[in-house]
Amino acid sequence: MTGAITDLAETPPVVRRRWWGFLRWWPAAVVGLYVLVALVGPLLVDYDPVATGLTDRLLPPGATTHDGGVALLGTDPLGRDIFGQVVYGARTSVTIGALTVALSALVGVTVGVVAGYFGRAVDATLSRSVDILLAFPGIVLAIIVAGLFDRSITVVVIALALTGWIPFARMTRAMALTVRDREWVAAARVMGVPRRTIVTRHVLPFVLGPVVALAATDFGLVVLAEAGLSFLGIGLPPTSVSWGQTIATGKEYLSTAWWISAFPGLVLALLVVHVGLLGDQFNSYFHRTGRRGARSTSRRGSTGRGVEGSP
Repeated sequence: MTGAITDLAETPPVVRRRWWGFLRWWPAAVVGLYVLVALVGPLLVDYDPVATGLTDRLLPPGATTHDGGVALLGTDPLGRDIFGQVVYGARTSVTIGALTVALSALVGVTVGVVAGYFGRAVDATLSRSVDILLAFPGIVLAIIVAGLFDRSITVVVIALALTGWIPFARMTRAMALTVRDREWVAAARVMGVPRRTIVTRHVLPFVLGPVVALAATDFGLVVLAEAGLSFLGIGLPPTSVSWGQTIATGKEYLSTAWWISAFPGLVLALLVVHVGLLGDQFNSYFHRTGRRGARSTSRRGSTGRGVEGSP
């Protein structure tokens, strides 16, 4: 153990920087691989992953199917290929995650900026609305909404975005409350710059960075929540492929056919973990750049060159 520590301490700085650069890009590379699989993976799988074939049921990974093919990750109790379900499930998870985060960010940023910049009665009304929604656990509300309607991607996206916009609104409101009192924003108001221009050119640029970081973190939570809804049988319909449905199918065969739940669960866990790491990297990056941008903008505003867009 002492020798290993000594070897690490004696590692040349250039090698350590190379390893650090590799590890820094690792989360982005993994998430990019998932996105690539979601985009082109189904084009390479030339069969229906939900097509049943009882003659090939519960085949272990690497087994040969009745038509001479190879079940790379095995099959489930209905003879459906696990590899195909993992690939198609990546497209489902990425699609639902992107749509839900985009809808949540759009609603949350709009509400947060309006409440934070205009304040007073508008802020009080929107803040109380957020407090009411916070009284209900997000996943419970999503389960209720998803259970009331027929299962579809649209219902899942709306159910998850119903409370998913709240973190975006709270963070954006807090930042807008801070930015609206800065010198350059006050100078823009004095010069008669329209409110819409002030918001879009002097408030939103300071909000977008943290929003991207929050969106990355929220993406992993949305993917996990969608898998949970599908696991409970109230998410996507049976004709759609979902990692949660595949995991639920194998829960009764954990001792005899572990691969049914293991492989979808593994790829789901890897995606959530690496998206979280990527979100932390975004948060650190935008925190540093935001502080530098605030200082430079403050200096420009104090010299009278930082305000544009006056009518």
